[in-house]
Amino acid sequence: MTTTASPGARNDAALHAIRDHHEVLSRQLADHVDEVLTAVRARADHPVEPLLDGTTSQARDSLVAFLADDLLPHASAEEHTLYPAAAADTRTGSLVSAMLDEHVVLTERAASLKNVTDPVSLVAVAAELRALFAVHVGKENDQLLPALVDQGADLDGLLSDTHHLISHPDPAAIPQLDVRHEAPARRHDLIFSTYGALAPGESFVLVNDHDPKPLYYQFAAEHAGQFVWEYQEQGPEVWRVRIGRVATTP
Repeated sequence: MTTTASPGARNDAALHAIRDHHEVLSRQLADHVDEVLTAVRARADHPVEPLLDGTTSQARDSLVAFLADDLLPHASAEEHTLYPAAAADTRTGSLVSAMLDEHVVLTERAASLKNVTDPVSLVAVAAELRALFAVHVGKENDQLLPALVDQGADLDGLLSDTHHLISHPDPAAIPQLDVRHEAPARRHDLIFSTYGALAPGESFVLVNDHDPKPLYYQFAAEHAGQFVWEYQEQGPEVWRVRIGRVATTP
């Protein structure tokens, strides 16, 4: 017999999964920074040179790639999932604001790392990145996530959204309208007002907790030939539909 986990059990599992992923990212970042330090120390018996050699350049490039491919996409995805959920509560709004500022600093330091050409600066920036991320993850694990649990947030759904955004980068390219936590009476008004604000050729992604097929029929009745409807994910718990305004032809 197949059993379905309760919402509480799914949220507990999601909480552990988020923290476990933070631990993995922290360990991977530490390993890359250690590679940088090892490469620089290996030069200790040689005259100090102003530029990086092949080994230190490779260690730097490996760290840059990890930041660009893994750590920063994770941070960006959380900005669109965990952070908005926490920011909606006045008790955690200032915490989210501070953590967003930390994302900015992490992004700036990662960008500066690409242009580092001397060993001393390389060690300084790499060590700073590791320290910044350790403090940042500590806030997420010890303050943000417990606050979301206390607020009754759907951590399982937020984790699913985070994974989706990491798998589909550049979430800012198409705005998302998540109506799962809105009262049913407000959902249609939000969706149609969002559609009404679109310019020809623009679109948004509707995120819902059930198949919005009745909404499609309403669009077909009121905006026949003027809208785009494209499923991106069809359940069983989350539905995503790209809804757009048809581009005008010259």
